[in-house]
Amino acid sequence: MAKITKIEVQKRNKERVNLFLDDEYAFSISAELVYKEGLKVNKEINFEEIKSLAENESFIRCKEAALRSIEKAYKTEKEIRDKLRLKGYEENAIDYSIEFLTKYNFLNDKNYAKAFIKDKLKSMGSQKIKYSLIQKGVSRDIIDEELYDLDKENEKNIALNIAKKKLNLIKGKESDNYKISGKLFRYLISKGYGADITNEVVKEIMLLEEFE
Repeated sequence: MAKITKIEVQKRNKERVNLFLDDEYAFSISAELVYKEGLKVNKEINFEEIKSLAENESFIRCKEAALRSIEKAYKTEKEIRDKLRLKGYEENAIDYSIEFLTKYNFLNDKNYAKAFIKDKLKSMGSQKIKYSLIQKGVSRDIIDEELYDLDKENEKNIALNIAKKKLNLIKGKESDNYKISGKLFRYLISKGYGADITNEVVKEIMLLEEFE
C-alpha cells in the first residue's frame, strides 16, 4: 500500500493530474479517473492496482488524442509525439499510440514526405523543402530518397515562373539590372532553390530583359 501525498493538476492539460505517492511522483492520471476512484490526499491505495488502471486508461485516451490530431491534418511521427507530450502523456502511452497509428497506416513519414514535396514544389525549392521536413522529424534517408528522383527541369520551370512574378515587383522600384539580378538571386535562394538552378534562372530572365 502507498499513501497519496499530492495530486497536482498539470499546467498544460487541466484534464490530467500528477499523482504523488509517499512524497514522490508516481505517474500521471486523468482527473476523471481520480474522481471515479475517489482518490484524494492521505488516502491509502493499492499502488499496482491504481497504476494498472491509470496505464490502461492513459493508453486509450492517448490513442484517441493521437487519432483526433491526425484527423485534423496529416502529421509526422515527431509532430504527434510532441503534441502528446504537451498533453502530459507518459512515454509508454505515447509509444503504444505511435505503434497503433503506424500499424494501421494512420502514420507514415514516407507518405507524408511524398505528399509534402508534391504540394510544396509549387512554391518553394528542394533545399527549403528538405529543411522543412528535417524540422518535422522526417529521417534524412526518407527525405533523400523522395527527393532523389525530383525532376530538376520541372523545379527550374517553377522557379522561373516565380522569378518572373517577382521581377515585375522589383522593376517597380529598381531600374539597375545589376541590382535587379542580385535581388532575384537572393529571393530564389530564400525560397529554397539551389545555387545551380538560381543562377540558371536569373541568367535566363536577365537575358530576356536585355531583348525586351
